[in-house]
Amino acid sequence: MVNSDSTNLASSSASASPMAIDLRGISKAFGTVQANKNVNFAVPKGTIHGIVGENGAGKSTLMSILYGFYEADSGEIYIAGEKTKIRNSTDAIAAGIGMVHQHFMLVDNFTALENIMLGAESGAMLSNSIKVAAKELERLESEFGLYIDKNAETGKLPVGQQQRVEILKALYRGAEILILDEPTGVLTPQEADQLFEILNSLKQRGVTIIIITHKLREIMDLTDNVSIMRQGEIVANVKTSETNREELAELMVGRKVRMDLDKALASPQETLLQVNNLTVTDEYGINRVDNISFEVRAGEIVGIAGVSGNGQSELLEALSGIRIFNHGKVVINGELITPKIHRNPEQIRASKIAHVPEDRIKRGLVPPFSASESSLLGYHKRHLFNGAILTHSGAIKTHCTQLMDEFDVRPKDPSLKSANFSGGNQQKLILAREIDLKPKVLLVGQPTRGVDIGAIEFIHKQIINMRDAGSAILLVSGELDELMSLADRILVMFEGRIVGELNADEADETTLGLMMANSLSKIPEPELEASR
Repeated sequence: MVNSDSTNLASSSASASPMAIDLRGISKAFGTVQANKNVNFAVPKGTIHGIVGENGAGKSTLMSILYGFYEADSGEIYIAGEKTKIRNSTDAIAAGIGMVHQHFMLVDNFTALENIMLGAESGAMLSNSIKVAAKELERLESEFGLYIDKNAETGKLPVGQQQRVEILKALYRGAEILILDEPTGVLTPQEADQLFEILNSLKQRGVTIIIITHKLREIMDLTDNVSIMRQGEIVANVKTSETNREELAELMVGRKVRMDLDKALASPQETLLQVNNLTVTDEYGINRVDNISFEVRAGEIVGIAGVSGNGQSELLEALSGIRIFNHGKVVINGELITPKIHRNPEQIRASKIAHVPEDRIKRGLVPPFSASESSLLGYHKRHLFNGAILTHSGAIKTHCTQLMDEFDVRPKDPSLKSANFSGGNQQKLILAREIDLKPKVLLVGQPTRGVDIGAIEFIHKQIINMRDAGSAILLVSGELDELMSLADRILVMFEGRIVGELNADEADETTLGLMMANSLSKIPEPELEASR
C-alpha cells in the first residue's frame, strides 16, 4: 500500500518515541538542477529503510546531506528528536551517523585495526591508541558478531571482510545510524547473505540502517520500509511487506516495467571469438589472466561471472587492444592476435569489433566533452565526420541526435557536457555509439553498473537484439541476475582462471556464488577442453 507521507509511515512503528532520523523540507540545488525538492524523510529507530529511484532521482544527494558531504539549501534535520546542524562529516559522526561507501574508503597496506582507528586515535601515543582500539574492537566483534583478522593487511582481505572493516569503522566511532550505498555491488551471493545477517543483527541491537540500492530483491528481502524518489522528490513511502518488485519499479520510473526478460533460445553459428591459452601479466609479474581458453559464436551471449578483481578487466582490455597480452593467441572475427601481432583499439574497431568498457567515466567518455563529441570517440576518423581540414560539426550533431532518438538518451541535447548526464543515460550513449555500426563481436563490461531499472530494461533489450542479429557477445557482469537473464553460457573466473562453465538454464545464484569463491568447480564442456 503506497503512502506518500513518511511521517505517517513511521508513526505506527514508533508512536511513543522520536524518529532516529527526521528530515523536514530538505531542498538542494546545483546551479539550475534541483537535486532535492522539499523532501520529508523519517526513519524509526532500529529499522532497515531502503531508498530506491532512477539515476539522478536525488537519493544519493539526500544521504550526502545527512552525512555532511553537502549542506541543504533549506530544511531541517532532526536526529533522535533533536534538531541537528550537519555541516560536514565530522558533525555527522558526532551525531552518531556512519556511512559505508560503495567503493571502500580503506588504506590497503594498513591492517584492519589501523583502518578502523584511523582518524579516531585516543591520544598522541600510537601504541596506547592501538591497545584501546584493540580492546574496543573485541567488544564490537563480540556484541555484533563482526569477526575479522585485525592484524591482516586490509588489501589482502576478501571483499566481504573489507566491508566488515568499514562497518566496524563506523561502529567504532559510535554510529547508531548506518548508511550503506549499494552494499552488495562487489559481493558474492554468499557474502551478501552474510551481510544481511550482520545488518539484521545490528537492527536487533537498535542500530538504524538506511540502504541505497537499485536491487529490488534486496529491498524485498531486507528492509522494513522503502522510500521511492523521482526527480528530486519522494513520491511514495511503502511498508515492504505491503508491496512487490513490480510496484516499486513502476513507482521508480513512472510506468510499468517488465521484470522478466523476453528472450528466445539462442541459435549459435560460426565461432567469431576464439581464445587459446591466454595469459596477461601485470607490471608486478602477477598473472591477472592465467592460461584461459574459450570461444564465443555468432548468435550467442557468453557471460563471465566473478568477484571484481579476478581478471575480468584485464581480459576485456586484452581483447579490445588496450593491453598487450603475454602468452597465447586470440582469433577475433578472423583476425589473429598474438603477443607479437598486436592490434590496437583502432585496428580492433576496424575489424567490426566493439567494446563497451567497464568504467564509463575512465574509458567510455570524456566528462568535459559534449555528448556529440563523446558519441564519436574511437570512430572520429570516419569520413562522415571529417572534411579536408575541419570536422563536420553539423554531421556530428545530427549523428548524435539520431543516436539519442534511437536509444532514448535524456536530455536530448548533443551540446550538453557528458558529465551532466545521469549514469544510465551516459551508458545508453556509449552503447549507442558502440553498436551503431552493427559489430560482429561485442565486448561488454558491466553494462548496467549503477544504472536504474528503467535504463536496465532498455539496455538488456539492445544486447538481446544484437545477439539475435548474429553478433557474438562476451558479457562481463558482477550482477548474477543479469548474467542468468542475458547469457546463454556462463564462465566463472577466479584469480585469473576459468574455474567452471554452466549453461544458463542450469545456473543458480548458489552454484555460481560457490564457483566464484572457488568452492565448487564445474568442468568445461569437452569441445572447450579440446581447443586448449
